[in-house]
Amino acid sequence: MIVNISDAKTNLSKLIDMVYHGEKVVIAKNNLPIADLVIHKPAGKRKLGLLKGKLHIPDDIMQEDEVINEMFYGESL
Repeated sequence: MIVNISDAKTNLSKLIDMVYHGEKVVIAKNNLPIADLVIHKPAGKRKLGLLKGKLHIPDDIMQEDEVINEMFYGESL
């Protein structure tokens, strides 16, 4: 079913009920399809720890590097 925007605004509750019962509803502007009215599908929960055991962080990660310091701050005095 294709419904123009003005009709969709007027009959939104009816259209939502139709979608709930399996009907496909397309909202159009000047008879040009713009959007589909579909049932909401909640996104799945995020899975934490995907990189556990796959990533190695060196023990000296917080140590300053003289070469990098020179790139940011110029030559040391």
